[in-house]
Amino acid sequence: MSAEPPAPPEETTPDEPNGDDNRFGSPGEPINRRSPFVFGFLFGLGVILAYALFLGVRNTASILILIFIALFLAIGLHPAVARLHGWGVPRGIAVAVVALAVVLLLIGGVVALIPPLVTQTTEMINNAPDMVESLRHNPTINDLIQRYDIAGKVQSAVNAGTIGNALGGVVGGARLIFGTLFNILTVLVLTIYFLAAFERIAATGYLLVPASRRERVRLLTDEILTKVGAYMVGALAIAVLAGASTFALGLVLGLAYPFALAVVVAVCDLIPQIGATLGAVIVSLVGLASSVPDGIVCIVFFIVYQQVENYLIYPRVMRRSVQVSDVAALVAALLGVGLFGVVGALVAIPMVAAIQLIMREVLVPSMARR
Repeated sequence: MSAEPPAPPEETTPDEPNGDDNRFGSPGEPINRRSPFVFGFLFGLGVILAYALFLGVRNTASILILIFIALFLAIGLHPAVARLHGWGVPRGIAVAVVALAVVLLLIGGVVALIPPLVTQTTEMINNAPDMVESLRHNPTINDLIQRYDIAGKVQSAVNAGTIGNALGGVVGGARLIFGTLFNILTVLVLTIYFLAAFERIAATGYLLVPASRRERVRLLTDEILTKVGAYMVGALAIAVLAGASTFALGLVLGLAYPFALAVVVAVCDLIPQIGATLGAVIVSLVGLASSVPDGIVCIVFFIVYQQVENYLIYPRVMRRSVQVSDVAALVAALLGVGLFGVVGALVAIPMVAAIQLIMREVLVPSMARR
């Protein structure tokens, strides 16, 4: 008895899927990831994405720097907000009080600096030709002035048209002023927003960490933020002390614009390593312009004050706040200036403190267990 031939498969219409749900056909073989075509395609796509990311960072570098500065200021000001909040002040009011204090300090610095800067610059421009003429009494200098026509070049260099061209004309000068104001306002607004949302930003960041390590990461991050805030408070305290000392010196010697000089010294003192010297040079030059004895007094005063600040005040404040050695602080400041300019110098020391904490709490124990 012969076997019956198998029945032909039932045909299905496109409107009626079969039992295996293969209405669009059976799936093919998986793509070979080792295929040269696939590898080349993925490699090219990665290169394109990396280049696009590079272009994005390069084109938005100025905005990213402003965001970074605002975030750094918010981290530094957060301890003040937390302290006010701990005293029972609502967080919104605490942020408003701190922001108002920053705005008042900024306005005070601008009011102190702009009028004397404009006045002194105008006087220098107007007196430049007379200063050159007074040098003609020296035969050697007079010969150089006549040979190279220095008087004519100075006169043409300080006229209004040349200065306007150097600034790019009226439009260029207005663009510079409004650009600076825009950057300042942007940093100020971002700092206030970061302060107001600081707790939410930190909590969101901790959620991105695995749950098994979240508590340890939170403790390390809180310690780093505490060190950054302590550094900011310490640096501001030292800068205010330097400015107050300069203001007292200006009042005693009768220097012009003592409050403006105090603001200049305080701002320069925020720059690690070289800022205090820069402020001392500016005030000493103003003192020498007033009289030679006043200039000598300024030089001697700042030499003595910088020794006291460098060896008594600064080490004690920074040792209690960020616990960074002098060698590490110097190297970090130099690298920060070389890489990111003044912004790098400002954040160099707290960054070193954060790296030291991570090395001590994470890297060293990990190496010891191996």
